[in-house]
Amino acid sequence: MRVILQKVTSGRVTVDGALVGSVGVGYVALVGVTHTDTPADAEFLAKRTAVLRVFEDDAGKMNRSVLDVGGGMLAVSQFTLYADTTGGRRPSFIGAARPDHAQPLFDHYVACLRREGIASVETGVFGAMMQVEIQNDGPVTITLDTADFAKKGG
Repeated sequence: MRVILQKVTSGRVTVDGALVGSVGVGYVALVGVTHTDTPADAEFLAKRTAVLRVFEDDAGKMNRSVLDVGGGMLAVSQFTLYADTTGGRRPSFIGAARPDHAQPLFDHYVACLRREGIASVETGVFGAMMQVEIQNDGPVTITLDTADFAKKGG
């Protein structure tokens, strides 16, 4: 499972011109699922998301988590995070899980974020063509990937 976290001052997602989710200070999380991902992967990444310290403290150091600052989250499913661009000019998306596997894991990640205590968690619409506006703060963009953690032993 792969999550691209963007620390934001605001973010919003629309579908067919209608606002479906928004966040103020916090994260926009772009979430991709691959075939081998499990509920445990979603739980691990939700916990990691909640406690990651990339928000500034009073001294301007990245020492605070989204929980510490009372920030929110806007989670957006994005199968293109598993694009394979190594062959030809057109990416292959064979690494992305099919919707019947991906959507329950995306939903589980969102539920776990709420359980971790994040103030407000909103989402886009799974599988929809969405327009995502991100006001990146910093800019700070962090990649969390369960494959990377597995290589390091958790």
